[in-house]
Amino acid sequence: MSHYDAVARLPFVVDSVGLKRRARDTSSGFERVTTTIHLRGDGCHGRGEDVSYDTADHDALYADPATSTEAVAFDELEGEWTLAGFSTRLAEIDLFPTGGPERPASHNYRRWGFESAALDLALRAAETDLAAALGIDSDSVRFVASTRLGDPPTTDRVDAIAACRPELGFKLDPTSDWTGDVIDGLPTDRVRIVDFKGHYDGTVVDQEPDPELYERVIEAFPEAVIEDPALTPETEPVLADHHDRIAWDAPIESLTDVHGLPFEPAWLNIKPSRFGSVASLLETLAWARDKGVSLYGGGQFELGVGRRHLHALAGLFYPAGPNDVAPAAFNVPTVPERLPASPLAPSSGRLGFDW
Repeated sequence: MSHYDAVARLPFVVDSVGLKRRARDTSSGFERVTTTIHLRGDGCHGRGEDVSYDTADHDALYADPATSTEAVAFDELEGEWTLAGFSTRLAEIDLFPTGGPERPASHNYRRWGFESAALDLALRAAETDLAAALGIDSDSVRFVASTRLGDPPTTDRVDAIAACRPELGFKLDPTSDWTGDVIDGLPTDRVRIVDFKGHYDGTVVDQEPDPELYERVIEAFPEAVIEDPALTPETEPVLADHHDRIAWDAPIESLTDVHGLPFEPAWLNIKPSRFGSVASLLETLAWARDKGVSLYGGGQFELGVGRRHLHALAGLFYPAGPNDVAPAAFNVPTVPERLPASPLAPSSGRLGFDW
């Protein structure tokens, strides 16, 4: 029996659908807005998080985004369901009934918000948790601190985190304005991932393919995973000897996308919301397990329960990876004096899709 088969037939009831807007400033210099999805039924409560990046997509759900007390009802999701049946229904209805989304990827982000809430509700209705339902032991989750270096770039934020947690690894986003002094000032042995963001388009973090940057960073951090480089005639010679270090993130929304990569991957960064459905996510995880592909989790500045969902999945499928799923304290604009330590231990007595 596949992992999806283990949860697909779980029954649950939805009596009401509720939405709650959340907002917070981030360490990357923008206000993050997400929507928490609440499914309630038969005395149980399931939650998910829509991590669409565009504020307008969230605000369009509310009569008054400032108060977020009156929202789109999604009455068509009320009733008796199995997880598989609920997923089919989500594929049939318009999850952006008031317009949008601003970008195509948000279709999957919102669907995942509803699917993860349904998974949480179904597991709670069955009085179990995801680990027990799948028959997998959950382990403590190791994580890295993910940060950008500012404009102009400095090592100040890395230094502040390292002063508090000297044992912690880092995921960094190199940019063309990184100087030699900046690179030399970083902790070479603790940079676990360098994310070139070569597949982003129209975002505040876009980084154009830069073969000189690629070469400098790859040589400076010889043990780091190389995430999302852009493969161009100029960059391919730099990357040719490092395919075993390359990880893919932004291009991956399904197993079909994995099969379409230019070479079989050694690494994948798993962001559940990119897959949209529980079935698509679990299919890809099963394929990676069978192929021996290394995995680690990725975050999207979740503000609520979505972060706990990332921890739950990491604890089951890739607990020892360089997981970019650090607790929310690492994402606030000013580094706190105290920060959580890695690894994160699962809670005892948990229910649902929780950690």
